[in-house]
Amino acid sequence: MRLYFLILLVFLSSASCTKEPSRSNTNMNANKSSVVVNTKTPTPQTTNTNVPVYTYEIVNTYKHDSNAFTQGLFFHNGFLYEGTGGEGESNIRKVEMETGKVVQQTDLDDNFFGEGATILNGKIYQLTWRGERAFVYDAETLKLVKEFRYQGQGWGLANDGTNLYMTDGTHVIRVIDPETFKTVRTIPVFREDGKPLMQINELEWIKGELWANVWHSEAPDILGKPNYIARLDPQTGKVLGWIDLQNISPDDVKRDSENTLNGIAYDAATDRIFVTGKQWKKLFEIKVKPKE
Repeated sequence: MRLYFLILLVFLSSASCTKEPSRSNTNMNANKSSVVVNTKTPTPQTTNTNVPVYTYEIVNTYKHDSNAFTQGLFFHNGFLYEGTGGEGESNIRKVEMETGKVVQQTDLDDNFFGEGATILNGKIYQLTWRGERAFVYDAETLKLVKEFRYQGQGWGLANDGTNLYMTDGTHVIRVIDPETFKTVRTIPVFREDGKPLMQINELEWIKGELWANVWHSEAPDILGKPNYIARLDPQTGKVLGWIDLQNISPDDVKRDSENTLNGIAYDAATDRIFVTGKQWKKLFEIKVKPKE
């Protein structure tokens, strides 16, 4: 009888052991399935496959300082204002547009490389490239009145009458509180094929849109198209259109590959648009029209 009970006990024990691993494996598989990471490259989401392309007509041509490495440009009260870059050569300047004469100028310290600039509420804001510093000037005197610090690079700058819009060389535009220089929100920008639009540079606010230069837009990994400006929805970052300014100033680009298109200014009072580039000899007033 003892032998019978021993055999029965061994049988029951063996049966219970074969069930336990099965339950345990089920739990392990359940846990794995809850943390599985999709290693496949996601398919880019198409944002807008029917983005219109515009071309240009030159209305007027003005002189531009060929030594000015244009990083920021805007129009105010009949004058052109320009922020320039370059080690030891950066400044913010007021320019008589008809002659190209600099009538007022404030230089940056030699250790700062000047970038985008815009005017808001009687103050001019200017970024620096890697200095992580924004300078604020009195618009009448160009005297420095305040400084802000920020993280990352500074590229382009514009405003909508309330906030600043800042680029940093990526596909993300920062919306900045001008009183604190803190980021209010960010706007990611994507091309029609869903890929990020990198190297967004100098900006201008025109009739509720953000117009953006794209640094070296001719590069295959950027756009593969030279001298392109993006028209952006400032709320969503959606590309509303492209402006093809190819061959607008071929001699300037031939002199130096870094003489890229980089400067958009808008005169809202007369609905005039101006463009130029880094160390270009000319500033152009243009009209934009659909490309046939």
